[in-house]
Amino acid sequence: MIAERGLASTRIADVAERAGTSPPAVLYWFGSKDDLLTDALTVDEDRFYGAMTERLAALERPRHRLRLLIEACAAEYDWALWMELWGRALRDRGAAAARQRLDDRWREQIAEVIRDGQQAGEFAAGDPDDAAAIIAAVLDGLAVQVTLGDRAIPADRMRDLTVRSAELLVGCELAPLDERALAAGPSEEPRPWAS
Repeated sequence: MIAERGLASTRIADVAERAGTSPPAVLYWFGSKDDLLTDALTVDEDRFYGAMTERLAALERPRHRLRLLIEACAAEYDWALWMELWGRALRDRGAAAARQRLDDRWREQIAEVIRDGQQAGEFAAGDPDDAAAIIAAVLDGLAVQVTLGDRAIPADRMRDLTVRSAELLVGCELAPLDERALAAGPSEEPRPWAS
């Protein structure tokens, strides 16, 4: 619901109705709409990482794992909650702390794959944390354009531009994955706060 309407247009009563509970119960558990947004994004991220951990473990080569991270963000991920959090993080300490924690986790996931690729001899030497920061920033920036419906930046272009940037950073071609690796996307479970 937050991703659909935006935080400002989402009423606690609407969330309660969608979740099958009462507005006081929603406020009891979340405290405020800002807390609801932060928790909704955290749950969404935990679900993403749970599915991604399994999918990454199924791929032997680091170059395939890095490609999968990029593919999943471009094709499967709903960035609307992130955009809401980014806006709130400018003025809200709790939202800023949540954003920092989630961004740190994401950059570390990318850096870990890059370190694995360097140890395996697939990726060029370099600072994996710097490369991860750049890849994450490219994804974030292009995700804004995709989410806003910019005709010049559809999701497939987001993917292609990020892949090309990552290839330059790690010194390795990140060839497209086969359909099997891409087909194992995250399972869809009800998300009353996000739909």
